[in-house]
Amino acid sequence: MQNSSSVRLLRRAALGCAVAVSFALAGVGAGTSASAATGAGAQAAPVGAPSASIAYSAATYGRTVALTFDDGPGPFTGQVLDLLARYHAQATFCQIGNQAAANSTLVKRILADGHRLCDHTVDHPQPMGTLPHATQVHEITAAKEMISKAGGPGTRIRWFRAPGGDFSPENRRIAVQDGLRPLGWTVDPRDWSRPGAASIVATVKRELRPGGVVLMHDGGGNRSQTVAALRELLPWMTRQGYRFSLPAS
Repeated sequence: MQNSSSVRLLRRAALGCAVAVSFALAGVGAGTSASAATGAGAQAAPVGAPSASIAYSAATYGRTVALTFDDGPGPFTGQVLDLLARYHAQATFCQIGNQAAANSTLVKRILADGHRLCDHTVDHPQPMGTLPHATQVHEITAAKEMISKAGGPGTRIRWFRAPGGDFSPENRRIAVQDGLRPLGWTVDPRDWSRPGAASIVATVKRELRPGGVVLMHDGGGNRSQTVAALRELLPWMTRQGYRFSLPAS
């Protein structure tokens, strides 16, 4: 039988574990103090807010893949949409606010074709994590408003992707307070660097696993290589038995 001192020690240890777990779930990394995690401008997440953890998987289980396209909409978005329609593939478009405002017709087409939207900031600042708090708030919240306006009434935006994947506890918290879940990726063929369509295809085929999130780009420059790679990747994914899904939200 345990004495009262032993019981008190066990209760204290359990409480310490619970506190550690709660900080981990909130996205506070090792070595980050509680005061840093709740710094200036921090607010409690609203009831029903999405998770602050970065989504690295498709929303559905099994042999699924979540396709995501960044930095648009732009001149190559229409070709990407044509290919997705041909293979009945659903995707998520992480849009720059300024680009969405300038190309509202494409934003509306993306939605009409059954795809989803993601906030990718107003103008893609890098690095984002070093910006003042107020600037990061503007980049996320103003972009959401611009994309929503471009999409029209009822437009819903579910995710936030930091430029270059520069997530921090601060910008993740801002996103969650605005109803957006941070969205990462598991496969990056670096198509933005234009390594050649063959290289893009080879990287995706090598790195894709069931439930993966693929990062590609429909904006931000000449995306002809991405379009060429999609012409090969979409039928390949279909032959491999992949089903197209949205990211976890």
